[in-house]
Amino acid sequence: MPDVTKDQVLAALGKVRSPDLESDLISRGLVSDVFISDSKVYFSITVPAEKAQELEPLRLAAEKAVTAVPGVKGALVTLTADRKASSAPQSAPAPQPHGHSHAPAGGQPRGPANVKAGVPGVGAIIAVASGKGGVGKSTTAVNFALALHANGLRVGILDADIYGPSVPRLLKISGRPEQIDGRLIKPKENYGLKAMSMGFLVDEETAMIWRGPMVQSALLQMLREVAWGDLDVLVVDMPPGTGDVQLTMAQQVPLAGAVIVSTPQDLALIDARKAVTMFGKVEIPILGIVENMSYFLAPDTGKRYDIFGHGGARAEAERIGVPFLGEVPLTMDIRERSDLGTPIVHADPHSEISAIYRDIAANVWSQVSQGTRRKAPSIVFE
Repeated sequence: MPDVTKDQVLAALGKVRSPDLESDLISRGLVSDVFISDSKVYFSITVPAEKAQELEPLRLAAEKAVTAVPGVKGALVTLTADRKASSAPQSAPAPQPHGHSHAPAGGQPRGPANVKAGVPGVGAIIAVASGKGGVGKSTTAVNFALALHANGLRVGILDADIYGPSVPRLLKISGRPEQIDGRLIKPKENYGLKAMSMGFLVDEETAMIWRGPMVQSALLQMLREVAWGDLDVLVVDMPPGTGDVQLTMAQQVPLAGAVIVSTPQDLALIDARKAVTMFGKVEIPILGIVENMSYFLAPDTGKRYDIFGHGGARAEAERIGVPFLGEVPLTMDIRERSDLGTPIVHADPHSEISAIYRDIAANVWSQVSQGTRRKAPSIVFE
């Protein structure tokens, strides 16, 4: 069977009527760039923010039209609320389709996206973030999630790095997720963790070239249209930096807080401060800082080497007044097991390093479960 082409998809969407019922989605310019991978089609439709709820049938019609194209195995279609597309004033908050509403910490509502919809069945959502790449954030996020599970919690992990997903390899998971009732996605599972990642939907070598609105839509769909079941905590492995994904999570999701990962050297700490500042501006509590690659343990002698310096993250945590969660050493064991997809907390649960991760998990969960976190503010979705 020949590969599905973008022209075929656009032709199908050209038959779907736009909200004004006088033209189609394509002629109105409402469809984003179309991305096709492994015969699956991904795109978003730009609609007025205040009409997003009532235009769900439009999304379904577009999805139906595309899946009817010969050769298409599935479609991920999302509505993107673009305030510029709105011609009517925003007044009362729109009803939320999923989860529970979270009231703002103070002040008056400012628009329909003020209320942050939770995720059905999920108790708390914790972000693991870093200011820059290369600090071992994904390895930390996976072992942190496994440590929470080892401590007796029901845990899921969402790989929010759309452009460079690492969770499938770290958890040794492959294959496409199943759909339930043609809508909800069934998460993949290994080592007791439920997991969702863009890496399950596209090939590992596929270059993702999506713009911001499409990334935001895909992220929220992976978060809220996945059958997570009953979880005590959902860990979100954030991409490095302070871009679209971070702001989307901070503005749209009721985060319990963020764990910041850094290495000891000054350059990494400068970027870690940016991550702390970003979460601070949107009033997401910092649950603590982890100093990853804190020191190197020689595999033959066990001798310790501070190759990246030492103690910088602890000093930074003390300076800004947030908890210091612990020092995770750089060892061959962590690197080798991560490459094999058998994270150390699962593969060697009684090791000293696994104990460090479990202590970090216990510290973070103590803060969350005792209700020390602040309520997140409500922020208008751009």
